[in-house]
Amino acid sequence: MISRALLLFTLIPTLFAQGEHFKFKTRASEIDPKAGSYPDIGFVLQDAKGKAQDFQHASVDTRIASKGRLAIWLMAPKQELMDRINSYGIHAIQVHYARQWFSKCCQQRPVSEHCRGNMRLEAATGEDHSDEAAIAVRDSIKGRALLFVKHLAKEHPAGKWEQFLNSNQSDLLWEKVILTGASHGSTTASRLAKHTKVARVVAFCGPRDQYQSWQALPSKTPNNRFFGFTHVKDMGWKEFHYQRSWELMGLHQFGPIVDVDKSQPPFENTRRLVTDFDVKGNAGHAHSSVTPGSKSFKDEKGAYRHEAVWRYLFTHPVDKVGKPVPSTNAAKKIK
Repeated sequence: MISRALLLFTLIPTLFAQGEHFKFKTRASEIDPKAGSYPDIGFVLQDAKGKAQDFQHASVDTRIASKGRLAIWLMAPKQELMDRINSYGIHAIQVHYARQWFSKCCQQRPVSEHCRGNMRLEAATGEDHSDEAAIAVRDSIKGRALLFVKHLAKEHPAGKWEQFLNSNQSDLLWEKVILTGASHGSTTASRLAKHTKVARVVAFCGPRDQYQSWQALPSKTPNNRFFGFTHVKDMGWKEFHYQRSWELMGLHQFGPIVDVDKSQPPFENTRRLVTDFDVKGNAGHAHSSVTPGSKSFKDEKGAYRHEAVWRYLFTHPVDKVGKPVPSTNAAKKIK
């Protein structure tokens, strides 16, 4: 089924030649009639009132030369960020995936050190990694991303989405993929990147998963491809969750923690970026301040102050790294 947005662009072929910033919104269940719901973990296609919960978003700016990268955003739609990703020459999609499980699964006290990591991998791949839920491959991040890109390749040829598919369209070319997300999404993105080699990971306000140990596991994605950005008044920072994850993932091998408000690109080529602009002590405000939006750091004219940071996170060459620094033993400071 062709979504309204895709149909509109099909009817105006002259726009394709000129190049445009295309944005699409399509339900996962429209793309895949076999898409499933998992009410036990809150992962559903529609809520109890019949309101759709499975909308997915995609965008590409065909006026800009493609860098041959596909960013997959994990969390609620964030069009202001996707707009910037597109401006860098990167395609972007946001997929509907299982994330509401966090308050339902792995509730044991204490929780085992692999429970949340395994559940994240179940949600990401649809493979049997967790006893907490059984998610089908087609309903996983990998499955829904594949079906979405195949749909876009068919319905929107101007976007050249097929460049992210293998020869028989049975899988994405994951080494062309940038996994990115905020909070829960950044943590799941990082866990998936440990399992599957990708081009890059951009983790906003994360990853955390306190008391879990997957962060120290061997990684299919080289450690220098992980980038993190958070606010130091965020509760996850104040309780050492982010520092712990970053060190377990070995990011201190690629440079110090850099305050972006006191530095300039390329930020010592580090992978660990922080901000400390005034949020009046509001940890929730801090948590959502590192992506474009109402809580972001702005100048007196309302312009975003972290534009250079966002560009760095998504485009800085992964082979350019900072000088290693000693571990601060953040893992031992966790509360």
